[in-house]
Amino acid sequence: MSPVIGVLALQGDVREHLAALESAGATGTTVRRPEELAAVDGLVLPGGESTTISKLAIAFGLMEPLRERVRAGMPAYGSCAGMIMLADKILDPRSGQETIGGIDMIVRRNAFGRQNESFEAAVDVAGIEGGPVEGVFIRAPWVESVGARADVLARHGEHAVAVRQGNLLATSFHPELTGDHRVHRLFAAMVRAAG
Repeated sequence: MSPVIGVLALQGDVREHLAALESAGATGTTVRRPEELAAVDGLVLPGGESTTISKLAIAFGLMEPLRERVRAGMPAYGSCAGMIMLADKILDPRSGQETIGGIDMIVRRNAFGRQNESFEAAVDVAGIEGGPVEGVFIRAPWVESVGARADVLARHGEHAVAVRQGNLLATSFHPELTGDHRVHRLFAAMVRAAG
């Protein structure tokens, strides 16, 4: 079965996630409206600007439907800004910034530095075989702390950079930019298992 996985297409690197999902054996589609959200088996929240994505989700009438689907068990995967969107709490939110929530974690926005401090690093991710994943960190958040229900899957230095809680997965880094689609394969498997 090829699960239909949406990519929240309000802002950010939507095309790259769609290509990664297709190569992971899923059918990718864009989600901009509540009726499109209702038609998918799982959802990717892409990197981009978390404040902008939050404000657009509210403006498009998507924030509450997103929260409802996540609470109801829809699998979701957030990379970078998407990780921030899945966090229950942001340490330093911008004014008016809201999250979908769902993962019992506190994140710090832009924790690894500004755009010109972006970097790539090999990241060992629990549950992904075949050696480290190449992580692209662009103004990336990190996880300050996780609650009892969330599992840390990877760290970079002292900081958690990949977390899973039930049907929810989040990474600080952008695996969609590397051509290595193992994180997307893991997420597609999570969507199949939930279906």
